[in-house]
Amino acid sequence: MSNSPSFSFTEKALAFSVHLFTSSGLIAAFMAMRAIMNGAWRETMVWLIITLVIDGIDGTFARMFRVKEVLPNFDGQTIDYVIDFATYAIIPAFFIYAAQFPTGEYLLPEEEWIRIVAAAIILLVSALYYAKEGMVSHDMYFVGFPVMWNMVAFYLFFIWGFSGWINFGMVLFFAILHFVPIKYPYPSRKNEWFYPTLINTVLFITLNLVVLAIYPNAPLWLKIVSFFSMLYFGFIAIMKTYVWDRKSNAIEIN
Repeated sequence: MSNSPSFSFTEKALAFSVHLFTSSGLIAAFMAMRAIMNGAWRETMVWLIITLVIDGIDGTFARMFRVKEVLPNFDGQTIDYVIDFATYAIIPAFFIYAAQFPTGEYLLPEEEWIRIVAAAIILLVSALYYAKEGMVSHDMYFVGFPVMWNMVAFYLFFIWGFSGWINFGMVLFFAILHFVPIKYPYPSRKNEWFYPTLINTVLFITLNLVVLAIYPNAPLWLKIVSFFSMLYFGFIAIMKTYVWDRKSNAIEIN
């Protein structure tokens, strides 16, 4: 006689709907690729932010509807990894390779081989990051700069507007940060400063959607506020790695 729990049709339908919601990120990803092919850079980033929102809240739904218990034969994390690599690495790499400012200048240097090298670096370091053990620490922080090339693309194109060679240097900089053992916040997981981080995450997404809505006429003050909202995540990373963890280790030793 089996002791495994029996779930109702409604419970299974709700659990399956969470997997469908997660999988809808692939539709947004497809629309982002379509936008790149049409040279619609603002539309591309809107779709990538939509995938970011889906990824940020689907875990909450999964826990709410006990998806792992109700549908043990479906692995939501596998779906997540497939979509995340597409929307955080492949499509942003394509964006960074292809994007052109309204002036006609490429985001990266005009020479195509340099833009291909940049895209290759993004894809290779992202694959290696996903492959390493301990990508997420036991206390739910990303170890090393997480694969968030969608946001790198956003700031390079819509906020900073640097020259092509500086942007290429920024790609190298963030690629190296993947392997520097700094702990970056995981906004949807409870840890130190969870609620301030959650509030800043909502502000971060809202500000950047406003920037996209009025691009290329976003005022300087709005870009500055968006930049400082992004810096908050770096501040938490520094505090976690070099202050909170060291204090915790000192207490354990004593």
